[in-house]
Parts: sequence; structure tokens; C-alpha cells
Amino acid sequence: MRAALAELGEPNLEYPVLHVGGTNGKGSVAAMAAWVLRAGGRRVGLYTSPHLCSFDERILLNGAPVPESRLQQYADELRGPLARNRLTFFEAATLLAFQTFARERVDVGVFEVGLGGRLDATNVARPVVTVVTNVARDHTEYLGHTLASIASEKAGIAKPGVPLLTAERDADVTRVMAGVCSERDAPFEVVGADRLTDVRITPEGTALVLATKHWGELSLTTPLVGAHQATNAALAVAALEALPSGLRPEADALVRGIAGVRWAGRNQVKRGVDGTWLFDVAHNPAGTRSLAAVLDRAALPPPFVGLVGILADKEWIDMLVPLCARLDRALLTVPDSAPAERRWDPLAAAAGVRERNEGRCALEAVPDFDLALEAARGAAGGGTVVVTGSVNTVGDAMRRLHWCPELRNASNS
Repeated sequence: MRAALAELGEPNLEYPVLHVGGTNGKGSVAAMAAWVLRAGGRRVGLYTSPHLCSFDERILLNGAPVPESRLQQYADELRGPLARNRLTFFEAATLLAFQTFARERVDVGVFEVGLGGRLDATNVARPVVTVVTNVARDHTEYLGHTLASIASEKAGIAKPGVPLLTAERDADVTRVMAGVCSERDAPFEVVGADRLTDVRITPEGTALVLATKHWGELSLTTPLVGAHQATNAALAVAALEALPSGLRPEADALVRGIAGVRWAGRNQVKRGVDGTWLFDVAHNPAGTRSLAAVLDRAALPPPFVGLVGILADKEWIDMLVPLCARLDRALLTVPDSAPAERRWDPLAAAAGVRERNEGRCALEAVPDFDLALEAARGAAGGGTVVVTGSVNTVGDAMRRLHWCPELRNASNS
């Protein structure tokens, strides 16, 4: 990455970056921060991954995809460095984001870490604030099998003199992160739950009252659903509060940005003529536990029918058990967009989880995605279809239902 960027004149160093990592919630925190900065009048680039329906979701300028002609121009500028440095797809996409935001002269870039942190392709940015949302077991084949090793990798985005904030609660994990920050002379802060009060959750979003150091007490609402999104909002606001004074937004921009954020597929509720749909890209046990908590509190209409497609390298038994405690029926399927080498066997998954199922959830393996989607729609009747298990599952369902993210009109780029 550094070699390729050097060939381009180091576009990664042309603007300040808010760098967001963590196991879950990093995309939500990044999106909230970007929308607030945009509400405050900044020209903001937002880079996230993976996408739900189309690649242009990954590289947003003021909330909207970069016009295709301009994005193609910037991609053409990368051909030589890409070939000479033999970059992977994710590295190439990250290089394109750095180049695009430099050429578009953004005031600030918000970058979501792809995987881990220390060795991630985004870790060549020039951050002014870094964030690690939380630490849970995921991608253990790359990051290690203990929370301590994963925390060390994720805290690897820390930079000298740059604040690193987290909402992680586990004292052993935060101790590891604090140690990495100490070695790198990076200020470290845990954003405590005591900042949050009066969290209220509905299918339309989440309301919260947040205590801040700079703006006092703020009453915020976000269209993102769930108690975990209140935590994400608190962390996003704390990160924005830690920005240099020239970038720090006003309170009004915070309120408007948090209320206006768009981040599809994260406990997203859609109402159709045939019932209610809940889309959530939960792809690890911590994510499905958060989804289960939303199902407990969001007052969605029963029955609950799951359309679940998990990748084979995930801890699918530990993901399915909390879901099956809330679902009346679960259809286990294989999304078409899942890479061939990562496709699970839903028949084996159904057999494996039945031994731990308490009996409430009727499990059925329907490998064909279209058949499974129609079966879920029919079984739910006027109730709720819960689409989850992976980004692939949610994205494929949204494409079939014509509910892909609508970002083209989000801003004049």
C-alpha cells in the first residue's frame, strides 16, 4: 500500500482522517461521524466495506456515491501502481478511496478498517482520531484465538499523539488496548455507559440522552435501531468531540447528523404490503446477540421467521442458538453472492443446532435462496421476516426485493 501510494504522490496524507476499527459497529460509528461532519458543512469522504448491493456504496462523497465518470477516471490513474504492486481487491479499493478523496479535495475522510487494524490496508491514513468500537471473536484465523490477541491487532491503528477511543467494557481487553496506546504514546479513553440515559427503542429508531464534555447534555435520535446503536452514537460523538477544534462540529450539527444518518442493513426495518422485514448483517455471535436484543425490545409484529445465510468460516452454531430462541421458524439458506469456498451446508447446520435448540424454533434447510425467500415471506404472513447471517444474505435479499440503499439523492456531490 505504501509503495503504491508513493507512486501517486501519497494522497493518503492530503487530508485528516477519522479512523474507525472494531469487531462490530465500526460501520455505524463511521457513518454517524461522516453524517455529522457533513451536517456541519464539511466536505466528507466516507470509505466502508463490504457493500450490500453495489461497489459504489463503499466510496461516498457527502453521503452520495461519486459520479461514475469521475470514479472511473480516478481508477484509471491507479492502473500502473496496482499492477506493479500486485494489490489485492481490498487494497485496490482502499487505494481508490484515498485517491478519490484527495482528487475531490475533501475536508476530512472517515475510513472504516476492513479487517483487524495493524496490518489493514487503511492503516496508512493520517488520522486525527482513532476508534476501536469493541473486541469480540471474529476472523480468528488472521487475528488470533484470544480476545487479547484480537485487541492487540485492532489497537494497531493507534498513532503517536492521536487519541484512541473505545466503548469496550471488558477490563482485560481495555488493558491490552491501553498497553498498545502507551507504547505508541497515544492518549486512550474508554467511553463509559454512564454517559447514556433514557435509551428508547422503536422500529423507527433509537432515542437517547447523552452527556458530553463539550456540548453538555444532548437529546439525540437516530434511525438506527437498537441499544447497541445508542452506544455507537455515544462513541461517534465522543470521537467527534476529540477532533481538533477546527474540525469539531457544533451541537446542532451533531443532532442533525445523528438524526439523518443512513446506514442500510443494520437492524433496518422495512414495511411491505406483505408484512414487516428486518435486515441485519450480523455475522458473528456478538452481532446476533445484539440482533436478539433488538427482537426483544423493538415491538415488531409476530410471528418471527428467519431467512438466515451464514458463511462457513463463521461460528454458526453460536450465532443460530440466540436467534432460534426468538424465532418461530428459521429457513437456512445460501446467498448467491457468497464466495464458493465460503458457502456453508445448511443441512448440516440445521442438524448441528437442533441438539442445542430449546424447541421453539422450527429449523428448515432451503439451500436455494429464491425458494427460501419466498418460503419466509409466506410463513411470516403479516408478521416479521428477519434477514440475517451475513452481508451477502442481506444484500441478495435487498436486491430481490428492490430495497437496495438509495444513496444517489443523498447529497449534491
